[in-house]
Amino acid sequence: MTRFALSRGALAVAAFLVILPLQAQKNKDKGNAAVNSGAKSQDRITREVRHELVMLPYYGVFDNLTYRVDGGAVTLMGQVTRPTLKSDAGNVVKAIEGVERVDNKIEVLPLSSMDDGLRVAEYRAIYGHPGLDRYAMQSVPPIHIIVDNGKVTLEGIVANQGDKDLAAIRANTVGGVFSVTNNLRLDTDKN
Repeated sequence: MTRFALSRGALAVAAFLVILPLQAQKNKDKGNAAVNSGAKSQDRITREVRHELVMLPYYGVFDNLTYRVDGGAVTLMGQVTRPTLKSDAGNVVKAIEGVERVDNKIEVLPLSSMDDGLRVAEYRAIYGHPGLDRYAMQSVPPIHIIVDNGKVTLEGIVANQGDKDLAAIRANTVGGVFSVTNNLRLDTDKN
């Protein structure tokens, strides 16, 4: 009987030594799955935020919306010409599943008939030029023209350095503009 009890005890110890590492690996895998799930969730939220912002009905070439996603917190940034666009952006992002908090730092540009005239002139100078006119064919043109008290900022993405330089040159040809800042990025820099 004693030998039987000893062999059962040895079997239990051997089973314990096999099961313990397997359980530790299982727990480690669960931890990795939670990290991967969190990254997938953040990627999903990022895609949905972009989609919702682009789909806003009054979002256009004279507005610039950017965002940062940190877990369930989303920070909205940029400039818009209409106060309602700022509030609409915050509301659609709040409704996304997984978003816990929205920090709406979008700047509403001041009302100015001079700036409105400059916006139209800049649009014509940039999108009316051969070579840059192909960008106007997209539903939301990628070159955003931000005019704030006579100062122009170009935001967005273009295909190559030549288009970036040409857009800045064309923007500088408009009379009444105090300065032009070219923040355009190349399509290859998106990563």
